[in-house]
Amino acid sequence: MTNSLPRHRRRARLRRRVALAALTALLGAGSPALAGSPAAAGPAHVAGVRGPAPAPVRNGAPGPAAARPGPAGTAGTRAFDVGPARDALERLLPRHAAQFTLVPDPAAGADRFTVSGPAGAITVRASTGATLLTGVGWYLQHVAGADIGWPGDSIGMLPARLPAVPAPVTRSALVPHRYALNDTDDGYSGAYRTFEQHQRQIDLLALHGINEVFVQAGAEYPYYRALQDFGYSAAELREWIPGPGHQSWWLLQNLSGFGGPVSERLMQERAGLGGRIAEQLRGLGMTPVLPGFFGTVPPGFATRNAGAKTVAQGDWAGFDRPDWLDPTSPVFAKLAAAYYTEQRAVFGDSAMYRMSPLHEGGTAGTVDVKAAARAVQSALHTAHPGAMWAVLGWQDSPKAELLAGVDTSKLLILDGLSDRYNRLDRETRWGGAPYAMGTIYNFGGHTTIGANTSVWIERFGPWRAKSNSALKGIAYLPEATGTNPAAFDLFTDLAWEPGTIDQRTWFADFAARRYGRPDKEAAAAWEELRTGPYSTSSGLWSESQDSLFTARPSLGAVGAAYWSPKSMRYPADGVRRALDHLLKVDPKLRGSSAYRFDLVDTARQALANHSRVLLPKIKAAYEARDLTRFRALTSEWADGERQLDAITGSDPNFLLGNWLSAARSWGADEAEQDRYEYDARSILSVWGRRSTSEGGFLHDYANREWSGLIGELYAPRWAAYFETLEESLVRRAAPREIDWHAYEEEWARRTTRHPSGADGPSGDPHTLATAIAAALKSSEGAAR
Repeated sequence: MTNSLPRHRRRARLRRRVALAALTALLGAGSPALAGSPAAAGPAHVAGVRGPAPAPVRNGAPGPAAARPGPAGTAGTRAFDVGPARDALERLLPRHAAQFTLVPDPAAGADRFTVSGPAGAITVRASTGATLLTGVGWYLQHVAGADIGWPGDSIGMLPARLPAVPAPVTRSALVPHRYALNDTDDGYSGAYRTFEQHQRQIDLLALHGINEVFVQAGAEYPYYRALQDFGYSAAELREWIPGPGHQSWWLLQNLSGFGGPVSERLMQERAGLGGRIAEQLRGLGMTPVLPGFFGTVPPGFATRNAGAKTVAQGDWAGFDRPDWLDPTSPVFAKLAAAYYTEQRAVFGDSAMYRMSPLHEGGTAGTVDVKAAARAVQSALHTAHPGAMWAVLGWQDSPKAELLAGVDTSKLLILDGLSDRYNRLDRETRWGGAPYAMGTIYNFGGHTTIGANTSVWIERFGPWRAKSNSALKGIAYLPEATGTNPAAFDLFTDLAWEPGTIDQRTWFADFAARRYGRPDKEAAAAWEELRTGPYSTSSGLWSESQDSLFTARPSLGAVGAAYWSPKSMRYPADGVRRALDHLLKVDPKLRGSSAYRFDLVDTARQALANHSRVLLPKIKAAYEARDLTRFRALTSEWADGERQLDAITGSDPNFLLGNWLSAARSWGADEAEQDRYEYDARSILSVWGRRSTSEGGFLHDYANREWSGLIGELYAPRWAAYFETLEESLVRRAAPREIDWHAYEEEWARRTTRHPSGADGPSGDPHTLATAIAAALKSSEGAAR
C-alpha cells in the first residue's frame, strides 16, 4: 500500500521521518538551550525511555526553544527580523515579491502599517512581521485590485509592474485581539495536514490582519509525557488519546480513545509539526495560542494519585467524557506544572492559552467553580506569568461563577454567538469581562455558502462604541476553514477599516479584485450572492442550510446535519442567477483559481438548493403511488448527484482523495494507515460509534459535497433508499428497513482510493457548470 501513495505523499513522509530522526536523536542528550530552564527538570517519556522532550523543530531541524522570539505583544517595542515576513511574501507573490520593500518600524506602535511608493517600488512599514503582511494585503485589495483568498486567488492578473500608491496610507487595528481558529478547526479542516499547508494558512491569516492563532497539532504529547509520572503506562495513554481527527473534542473534554490507538511515532511527529507552527507564528510576531491544562484526566486517576478528587463528566453525544480533576486539589497543581513543563519543551512559551472547562454540559459536581477557576488561572500564571486565558463564549459558558474566580484583565472571551442571536448585551452577560466579537458561519466543514455579514457590520461598530464597551477583538471561529472566501475577507476587514463598511460597495469591490479586474457579470453575480446567502439574518442561525443530497435518506429529510437549519435561509433563485452571471464573465478572467473555485462552488450550491425543491416532489409522487412519476423524479435526483460529483471533481478543493491520502500518509505501515483513514472517514460519516451516530445525532454532522464522497457514499445511499420505495410501490408493501449506521460504518471502514491533488481535478468547470445551469432551467420550465 505504501508504494501506491502519490509521489508527493511519499516525499512528505520521508521529510517527516527525517525530522523525527532528528528529534529522536535528542532523546539521549538534553538540549543545551533548555539547561537550567523549567523545562529541563520536567518528566519525559518517549517509547518508554526517560529523557528530555523533543526540542522544537525549525525548518525540519531541531531548534532551541530559548532562541525563539518573544510573544507578539513585545514585538512593537523592539526591532524585529523581517526575514519571516519576506519569506511569506515570496510564497504569496513569487512573481512580485521583489517589488516590495518591507521596513520594520517598532516605533509605530502595535498593529500599525503604512503603505507608500511609486509603481514597481512599494514600501510597507509596520510594527510586526505579520502587520507588514497585512499592509501588503491592504495594498493588493485597495490598490492592485487582486485577491489572495481562502481558497482561490487572482494574482495571475497582476501587471508585471505593480501600480503606485497614490498617497501614503496608514492603518491601525481597531482592536488589539484578532483571533483565529475554532477548537474544531483541526478536526474538520484536516488533522493530517502538512507543515506547508499550515504555513499557507498562517500566511493568509497574517495577510488579513490576524495576530492570535490557535495551535492544536501535537497537543496530545504534553499529556502523554506528563501523565506517565502520575500512574499511567505509555500503552494506556495511547489507548486513551483519540486519533488526530477526533482530538479536537478530547481537548474540549468531550470524548477519548476513538480513532486510535495512536502510535508514539505519530505523536512525536505531530509534536514536531506543532512546534514548527508555533515557531512560524512567533517569527511573524503573532501569538501561538496553545491549549492550557484545566483538569482532563484518564479513568482511575483518583485511585492512582493520593489526595486527588475527580468528577465524572457523564455523557457527550454518546461518548463517556473524560473525568475532571478538581483544580482546587493539590494534585492538580502538580499535574498542571508537569503538563506546562512538557509543553514548553516542545512548543516554547506563549502569551495566550485556550481552555473551556465544563464545555457543552460539563458537570461541576461538588466542586466550587469560582475556586476551581482561580486555581486553573493560578497554575497557568505559575508556568506563564501574566498569560491570557482565552475561553469560548458558547451556550451558557463561561459561567458567572468562573468569571468571578479569575482576574478578567487576563482573560478574553471568544464569543461564538455574536451574530447568531438578537438582543445580546455582552457587558451585562459577562460582567464587563473583555471579549472578542466572533462568528461561526461554518459547522462541521459543510460546503454551503453564506454568512450573516450584514449582522457583523451592523454590530461591530456600535458594540465597540458603547460607553462601557468590553469589546477588545474579533474572533474568526468557523468550525472549518477554507470555505466562503468572501466571508473571511469581510470579517477580518472589520478590525482594520476606520469607518463603517458599506456592504454593497464592499461586495462590488470584492467582485472586481476577486477576478483581477471589474466585470459587469461578476459584479451582478456577487450582488445576487450578497443579497441572498451573504445577507442572512440573526435570530436563530449563523450558518446557511446544508444539502439534502448529503442527508441520510428519508422522504421527510429537511437537512443533512441534525443541528443545521431545517429550511432555506434565503431565496434559492438568487444563487441560480448568480451562476448564470458567472458563466458570462469575460473569458479573459476565467483562468484564475478564484474564478474556478467560485464557479464550481456556486454551481454546487445551486444544485444543492434544488435538492430541497426536488425531494418534496418525490415524496408527493410516492404518497400518490404514481410509479411513473416517482421513477422520473428519482432519475432526476440521481442525475443531479452525478452532476454534483462531476462539478466538484473539477476543482482540487472539493476532492475526497486529498482528505484520505493525507490521513494515510501519516501511517508507518498498512495497519496504521487503515486506522488513520478510518479516523478521517468516520468523522465525515458516522462521526463516532453507534451511540454517537444515532443517540447523539452526529451522523453526517460533517457532511460536505466533495467529489468521491458524493459518488461513493451519498449517491449510493439514496439509490438504495429509492430502490426500497420503488419495491414497495410495485409490491404494495411496506418498504424494507435499512440499518443506516451499519451502511455508513461499512463505508467508513473502506480503503478505496480516490483522485487527489496529485492527480489533478478532472473536467472543465465551465462546461460542467453550463450543463448544471441548463438542467436547472429545464427543471424550472417543466414545473411551470
